[in-house]
Amino acid sequence: MLIGLSLFISCKKDESLLLIEQQKEIKKQEVIFNTINKNWSLNGMPLNASSQSLNQSWAEWRNFLKEISVKPKTSIGAFQKKAKTLSKKALELNNNIPLAYNKPEVKSRIATIATKINTLNLYINLQSIPDQKIVKLIPEINQEIQSLQFQFAEIDKKSQIKIEDGEADMIRMLDTTRAISVEKPEAATNSSSRLGGIIKRKPYIPTK
Repeated sequence: MLIGLSLFISCKKDESLLLIEQQKEIKKQEVIFNTINKNWSLNGMPLNASSQSLNQSWAEWRNFLKEISVKPKTSIGAFQKKAKTLSKKALELNNNIPLAYNKPEVKSRIATIATKINTLNLYINLQSIPDQKIVKLIPEINQEIQSLQFQFAEIDKKSQIKIEDGEADMIRMLDTTRAISVEKPEAATNSSSRLGGIIKRKPYIPTK
């Protein structure tokens, strides 16, 4: 009887401890969710005309910005799903890069973005989620996305300078061609004038 009572009390005690631990875990997950939810501020807005133009013409870039702009809200599971999707979209940025932007400086920035988002995906799917590390990563990801957009603008700026320089060279060539064309008729006219100015002499006829 006493043994049975002791076992009953022991089981109840274990159940109470288990319930307390479960409540602690639930509370911990709530704190983690609230922290991540509060600080999840990934920015997918185009920052300049170059980025906006690519948003229209480059599907992978458009899909990435669209995906990163939508914030999950319901649960940690929703954030985990979002991180996994973002990791995929970041990797896809290596596909179909427009020729004008298919340069090492663009690819290196895409690689950095993908690395940081992969790290975010890793952290948020750990059994014990390091929420503070995730909070630290968010602005770093934003900074890398901004850096990529500034690189787009820099490429366009350099391209425009080359076009303007080329136009200037073309204008100089045209001016030189015109100058040569004008000089040739003038030279011909001057030559004709000199020839026209020669005094014609009558032939000498000896007198008898």
